[in-house]
Amino acid sequence: MRKSSFIVPCLLLFSVYCNALPYAYVTNEKDDTLSIIDMNSFEVVDTIDIGDRPRGFILSADQKLAYICASDSNRIQILDLETLTIVGDLPSGEDPETIALHPNGTTIYTANEDDALLTVIDIPSKSVISQIDVGVEPEGLAVSHDGKTMVVTSETTNMVHWVDTKTHENIANSLVAARPRDAHFSLNDDLLWVSSEIGGTVSVFDTTSKEKIKEIEFKIKGVFKDKIQPVGILLMKDQPKAFVALGPANRVAVVNTDTYEVEDYILVGRRVWHLAFNEDQSLLLTTNGVSGDVSVVDANSYDVVKTVKVGRYPWGVAVKYK
Repeated sequence: MRKSSFIVPCLLLFSVYCNALPYAYVTNEKDDTLSIIDMNSFEVVDTIDIGDRPRGFILSADQKLAYICASDSNRIQILDLETLTIVGDLPSGEDPETIALHPNGTTIYTANEDDALLTVIDIPSKSVISQIDVGVEPEGLAVSHDGKTMVVTSETTNMVHWVDTKTHENIANSLVAARPRDAHFSLNDDLLWVSSEIGGTVSVFDTTSKEKIKEIEFKIKGVFKDKIQPVGILLMKDQPKAFVALGPANRVAVVNTDTYEVEDYILVGRRVWHLAFNEDQSLLLTTNGVSGDVSVVDANSYDVVKTVKVGRYPWGVAVKYK
């Protein structure tokens, strides 16, 4: 484990890790590290070495473990969040980029970008259940809240692939604008939101018909259209809001999920990639790849309340609160 440059007495460090939840965890793609942010002080309290080119990062259902896509190491690492040590690996196939957890807590999906595959993994046995052929350069993953459907986006094929989680069959394909990156189901699973990076849009699908019902465009004064590249998406639980990271536009769009109107743009760091909420969704975290930092945004006022310097090219982010 490599400690950060912060000098913290051992007793204080023990107290911080044991008593001061929540923490945010950020994968740094170019440093092969994980930054740990105390969400009370908004300071990096530790930085640890992990696998090569870490990107996708999720927590286990009980938040005791984390799963990390170490893309260039060709494995999914298992991190114990109490000891901050790697305690094992999951078989992932070549170049795992993103990762999603089934609501059952025992099944993980990962996108194998180089092999045009979706790999289904059983966590308890650490074995591959299935590998499903999808489009070229799969990346974005989402599992419905009822656990019946999962989707994967293929960047080069420009498609969303709908997969039955019981049969592991690709049951439908939907076209989207160029280079789809992220996907997110609505809370009641009736809608699917998909971002298209090069197309510059977000598509909203009816999950029953698999038909596109809305395509959302973004216009920012003073920003060239080709700089507006939607990637990460998050939907709020209790408010009709979606947040969309817009890449090199250095903004996060706020979209009304009832009207599909863009209500605001939040200026954050350079090349914003992915997003995460704290437990009550009062704060939004953004990973800003080029500026090497995380913006902490008030999700109601849209003010950036803190900018936290992390490693080079932060990519994935998740918040532990229990």
